[in-house]
Amino acid sequence: MQNLTALSLKTEQGQLFVLDQTLLPHRQQWLPCNTVAEMVNMIKKLQLRGAPAIGIGACLLLAVRAEQGVSCQQLRQDAEILRAARPTAVNLMNNIDSMLKALTGPDYAKNAVACAEALFFEDVALCQQMAAHGAALVQPDEQLLTHCNTGGLATAGVGTALGVINLAHQQGKNIRLWVDETRPLLQGGRLTAWECEQLGIPYQLICDNMAAMLMARGQVDRIFVGSDRIAANGDFANKVGTYSLAVLAQYHQVPFYVVAPHTTVDLNCADGSVIPIEQRDGNEVRGVSGAFGQTLWAPENAPVFNPAFDVTPASLVTGWVLDTGVYSQADIANGVLKQFA
Repeated sequence: MQNLTALSLKTEQGQLFVLDQTLLPHRQQWLPCNTVAEMVNMIKKLQLRGAPAIGIGACLLLAVRAEQGVSCQQLRQDAEILRAARPTAVNLMNNIDSMLKALTGPDYAKNAVACAEALFFEDVALCQQMAAHGAALVQPDEQLLTHCNTGGLATAGVGTALGVINLAHQQGKNIRLWVDETRPLLQGGRLTAWECEQLGIPYQLICDNMAAMLMARGQVDRIFVGSDRIAANGDFANKVGTYSLAVLAQYHQVPFYVVAPHTTVDLNCADGSVIPIEQRDGNEVRGVSGAFGQTLWAPENAPVFNPAFDVTPASLVTGWVLDTGVYSQADIANGVLKQFA
C-alpha cells in the first residue's frame, strides 16, 4: 500500500495511524491501529470520527491486514464487525460493502488495497467538488454559521461544510464564521475552532443556544452543516442540534444548506424516521472529559437522554450541496437522489 496522508488518517510503511481527536486541540497524538478491535474502539470513543473518515479508516485497516496475509474469510468477518461500529453513519456501510466486493478470488489482498486507496482518493475529489459547488453560493462579506466538525478531520479531503467555508475564505470573500461549540462533546469548540486556526478562517466560538440571538440580529447570512445519512426524500441525520438550527433558520429566513458526498445518500431509507440514531453514554451529558481529565457537574446517577444525532426534515432545507451539484427542494421532490442508486 502506498503512503497516504489526511488530517486524521495516514498510512506509513504498511501501517495505519489515527490522529486521536479526543486530545485536540491542545495535543496531537498519532495512534497505531493494527486490529479490528482497536479500530472499533477508536470509532466508538470518537478518536476517529466523521462519517467519511470512519468509512475510509475502516477500509484502510482491512487493506493493511490483507497485505499482512490475513485470510480472505477472516477479513470478511472483520468487515462485518467494522460495518456495525456506528449505526448512523452510512458512509461506513457503503465503503465496507465496496471492500466486501473486492475481497474475492486469489488476488483478494491486491484487490482490497486497490479498493481502499480508490475510496481514499475518491473522497478527496468529492470534497473538492462539494467545496466548489458550495462556495459559489457564498457572497462577499457574509457571516456564516456551522455546527459540529465537518473539515479535514472528518474526511480524507478538505471536508464537507467546512470545506465549502474554507474555499470561500480562500477566494477572498471576506467571510466570518460563527462556530457552534456543539454540545455535549464540543466538536465545534475543540475541533472546528482548531481547524479554523490552522486554515486562517476568521471565526468566533459560540454556545449552541446563542445562534437564535445572532439570527434575530441579522448576524447570520447563511448556514452550512454536514450529514451522516441523507434519506431518499432529503431528510438527513447530523450531529444533534442541527434540527434546532434548521427550525431557527426557517423562522429567521436564513438559507440553510446540508453539505455531503453522494456516498452519504441512503435510498434504503425512505425518510428520516427510519434512520437509526445512536444513543451514547450518559456521562457525556453529566459532565465533560478530554485531555484535561473529567469533570462531573450533574448528580452521578442523573438519568440522561443522549442521542448522538437528530433528523432534519427536507422541508427545512434550502439546498443539498453534493459533489454532483446543488439541489433544491423541487429537485429532491422530483427524485434527483435516485441517481445514486
